[in-house]
This record gives sequence, C-alpha cells and structure tokens, in this order.
Amino acid sequence: QVQLVESGGGSVQTGGSLTLSCSATILKYTYGTYCMGWFRQAQGKEREVVAAISSGGGSIDYHRAVKGRFTVSRDNAKKTLTLQMNSLKDEDTAMYYCAAERVGYCSTGTNFTYWGQGTQVTVSS
Repeated sequence: QVQLVESGGGSVQTGGSLTLSCSATILKYTYGTYCMGWFRQAQGKEREVVAAISSGGGSIDYHRAVKGRFTVSRDNAKKTLTLQMNSLKDEDTAMYYCAAERVGYCSTGTNFTYWGQGTQVTVSS
C-alpha cells in the first residue's frame, strides 16, 4: 500500500553535509495526505525521531539534537521527502529511515505506520 525508498546515504567527514531523499509509492491515497518523518537508529541504540513534517509541509518538528543543522522538506507533486543535513557530527552516524502516517498534522511524538528500509550515514573525522 505504501512503499518508501531512501537514498543518499554514505560516508562524510565531520562538519560535512549530506542530503537524504525518500521516494514514496502509494497505491490508494495521495502522498499529500500523509505526514512524513525521518528517523535514525545508531548501532546499539534505540530508534529516535529526527524530524516530522505535516502533510502540506507547513508544520515541521525537529529533534533538539538536529535543530538548526538539519532541514526537512517535501515535494508532494514528486512524492518525495528530503533531509538536508549540515554540520554533521560523529554522533549523527546511524541508519536513517523515512516513515509515513496518514494524518494531516504530526510531530516528533507521532507513531508512524509505514517505513522504508533505511540508508546508512557514517560521519567520521
């Protein structure tokens, strides 16, 4: 029903930048009716939310650890979600996942139903 595919991960030096993308294939409803989120899970740690963006893109919520460094955006016409990551730190190293939930408004506390397979981001000095 909802397929999400992340791309753009890789290795980058501390202080560098990386852009992640998530492409959505949705069979029944339009992409613009889904809230979207970015999550990450570092090895040995629990998954944590990075950012959540409302279905129309007008409301965005960030985890405090990435606020001011990461920017989430979406293109409903292209059915894509983007995470621009700047000033990367070693602790940003993790598998990054995009997620979707069919609600209009969401926050970093929203539970998401649909998940992608993830893309690895490795930051090192």
